[in-house]
Amino acid sequence: MFGADKGAASRLDGRKLVIGIVQARFNEGITNTLAAACRAELLRLGVEEKNIDHVLVPGALEVPVALQAMAEKGGYDALVALGCIIRGETYHFELVANESGAGVSRVALDYQIPIANAIITTENLAQAEARQTVKGTDAAQVAVEMANLLEELG
Repeated sequence: MFGADKGAASRLDGRKLVIGIVQARFNEGITNTLAAACRAELLRLGVEEKNIDHVLVPGALEVPVALQAMAEKGGYDALVALGCIIRGETYHFELVANESGAGVSRVALDYQIPIANAIITTENLAQAEARQTVKGTDAAQVAVEMANLLEELG
């Protein structure tokens, strides 16, 4: 054991952190709201605007590639994956959801960098709209908390 756990609240200080955000453009109405909520929460947690790098990619399948490039570049304390996959009438939904999720996890493990995965997967647009703000906020909190936790464990 690493000693007494300081708790999540004490790890939500982003003042010294550099965060990278990768946002998929597909379903842009949803992903723009995810990104706005994420950015607002990062700022609220003390991350400086100049320490937030935000890039756009075409869709959820491209998110892991951009995350990998950012991880290879270095200098980030945590990364955030933003996207929206809405079920359609074909198997494509499962393919995109599974592969993007696996890719995000692989980058996090391969580079030992926390990645908050807020690529939301829903049955319909209404479900996506209901989750877009809270999931963007959650992603910012996860990124900051995990960056601080890994620093403590490091």
